[in-house]
Amino acid sequence: MNNLNILKQLSEAFGPSGFEEEINAIISNEFKSLKSFTRTEDGLGSVIFSNNTKSSLPVISFVAHMDEIGYIVKYIDDRGFIKVQNLGGWLSQAMINQRWIIRTENNDIIGISGIKTIHVMTPEDRKSFHKTNNELFIDVGATNKSDAIKIGIKPGNPIAPYSKVIELNNDRLLGKAWDDRIGCAMLIDLAKRVDDITLPYNINFVFTTQEEIGLRGAMTTAYITNSDICINLEVGVAGDFPYMTKDEAQEELGLGPSIFLHDSSMLPDKNLQNYIERIASDNGINLQYEVLAGYGEDGAMYQKSRKGIPAINLGIPTRYLHCHNSVIDLNDYSNGVNLVDHILNDLNPDKINSIIN
Repeated sequence: MNNLNILKQLSEAFGPSGFEEEINAIISNEFKSLKSFTRTEDGLGSVIFSNNTKSSLPVISFVAHMDEIGYIVKYIDDRGFIKVQNLGGWLSQAMINQRWIIRTENNDIIGISGIKTIHVMTPEDRKSFHKTNNELFIDVGATNKSDAIKIGIKPGNPIAPYSKVIELNNDRLLGKAWDDRIGCAMLIDLAKRVDDITLPYNINFVFTTQEEIGLRGAMTTAYITNSDICINLEVGVAGDFPYMTKDEAQEELGLGPSIFLHDSSMLPDKNLQNYIERIASDNGINLQYEVLAGYGEDGAMYQKSRKGIPAINLGIPTRYLHCHNSVIDLNDYSNGVNLVDHILNDLNPDKINSIIN
């Protein structure tokens, strides 16, 4: 697969919310060879690659977020253990006994979130987990507070999961931060496909910051881009494994990209949904549908900005979200890219106005 390298690079890169510089650099490097796009960056670090040929033409924005869930150092206790503040939504079961990267001014430090050994636990303790993030600590091998400070650790240092990409059987890929590095990889792939094409509309490929802590980069970029339509590329919640039910999540790996019909932040624009369904049907691309009680994504901020922008969230099914290790199917990725590529080549001002109106 041509994009396997960029998927690996983006997944393994360091970029918790508010600290997306490494992701920005990788993406910007991929756009250096493209001739059609102008790069701008907003005050929060979101980066926009635009091909705006004529001001009278409508504007389409394709959006993905660069950040991943992580932590920052809250303080160092007297014994040299690191206490943390979460950046984004962590489940307590996913935090414990994992390896982490703490990025300091000069280097990266590896640590582990400690867990009490089973040998000293009561039967009741063995059935329980940390109840809050306040119970999490990271051990970097320091002997005391001064020792931790000497190696560069201080309050505010960002922390991200330490996790490498592994190719599994059946075209499946194991790695961290698919939420939303998979969307970032899709935008890079799509930009390369249309770089030499004159499109009958203006286009933005938008890579946002701080999605996991309140859709903050989406708020600023929605204002900057003055979009007429927003298509947000995200992960979907795969529920095709033990202990999950259809009532919780409906997507399955290998069955194609999804349209979010409901999440806690947005309902999709009906005209845009109908249009994308027709494009998928005409090109033999299977679609899945997702209805979630929770979730939140950048398309929602675009939808609520200005006069109300038609927006939709397209997902790539992903197992085990918001932890060190998640699984995607590369066929879903390819079908998702192909779907959006057909959209890019099919849209024109009349169809865009029909969706808007």
